[in-house]
Amino acid sequence: MDSSEKQQQLYRRTLIIVVISQIFGGAGLAAGITVGALLAQDMLGTDSFAGIPAALFTLGSAGAAFLVGRLSQRFGRRFGLALGFLAGGIGAIGVVIAALINSIFFLLFSLFIYGAGTATNLQARYAGTDLAKSTQRATAISIAMVSTTFGAVAGPNLVDVMGRFALSIGVPALAGPFILAATAFILAGVVLLVFLRPDPFIVAKAISDVQKREEIAPPTRSFKELILKERGIIVGATMMVLTQIVMIAIMTMTPVHMGHHGHGLREIGIVIGIHVGAMYLPSLVTGILVDKVGRTVMAIASGITLLLSGILAAVSPPGSMLGMITALALLGLGWNFGLISGTALIVDATDPANRAKTQGTVDVLIALAGASGGALSGMVVAHSSFATLSLAGGILSLLLIPVVIWSLRSDSSHQIVEEKVVAK
Repeated sequence: MDSSEKQQQLYRRTLIIVVISQIFGGAGLAAGITVGALLAQDMLGTDSFAGIPAALFTLGSAGAAFLVGRLSQRFGRRFGLALGFLAGGIGAIGVVIAALINSIFFLLFSLFIYGAGTATNLQARYAGTDLAKSTQRATAISIAMVSTTFGAVAGPNLVDVMGRFALSIGVPALAGPFILAATAFILAGVVLLVFLRPDPFIVAKAISDVQKREEIAPPTRSFKELILKERGIIVGATMMVLTQIVMIAIMTMTPVHMGHHGHGLREIGIVIGIHVGAMYLPSLVTGILVDKVGRTVMAIASGITLLLSGILAAVSPPGSMLGMITALALLGLGWNFGLISGTALIVDATDPANRAKTQGTVDVLIALAGASGGALSGMVVAHSSFATLSLAGGILSLLLIPVVIWSLRSDSSHQIVEEKVVAK
């Protein structure tokens, strides 16, 4: 607590542990993205509810985000994150059992539990920021996220291999990726439980408590900080919610759309693998850009990129692999811009006394947004088309721009209020 050098050493060590856990976590979350909708479609025999798996595991991730945030606030990141990953692994095992016994109800319940791994994988990005300086936060988030790429890209591309392995042991092929997910999530949880010591969040809270006792802030500074923090949380949460709805809706129905037009599991795995890679791989550059050029610029870039993705997904010929790859890569990139800039705003707007709890609450909203996007996507495609869904998603993403404009105007108005208060 008394040595900034030791704090930076712990910050770097924490990032290494988070990176290792994220590699495993990325492999775990890829299963639900790639074959969850196909498994439900196969068991239900209809497309109308193909978005339900994504809705369920994102809904499950909402509950898990809330619990992981509260547990992390009280007991530290180590305990909260490890428990979330282990729960996700148990859910993945349940999916495999459901496929074996052909029980749709057990499948849906297991997917709900599996969502805990998805939420935890996302929340792990915060662990790297606990001891980061303000100019390191977006970069720290990006390092945690870029490490997810290795597992997340490998996962979809192992769909075929895991399918064959599953068949060899008497398990339906589409349940194969969930065998990988169970192993990956459990390993991620064990890594955090064993090696994330001392807990960075507990250290950060202790440092913050000492600083609060030693410093007396002027009233005008407290007023300004309160307003800016409130605005930062609102804007950051809105950005991440919008990008999550658009990304989940289009991504969920892409495997079903491709399957209807003659693409096999190998081609679907390639498209989703590139999409997931675009979600995480650019993170290192994105983090630097968010720290250097600002959160609002990257938020606008997110809206424009998602719009281009929606348009391209809508107009590309269904049989075109190049069109689908480009559209889904842009979808991942736009999500990446929005998530990292929004996350940085949330970290900027909180302190250790309420940070983990607030982060968990925001991630609940993100998960609920994803659940809504996943559930509605199948219905939209069943009653209209994939092109309609893609265009609607692209147009919705443009709401990011007025949100950013509102935040800038709000900042100016708060500055005027503060000056009046000082004058009085």
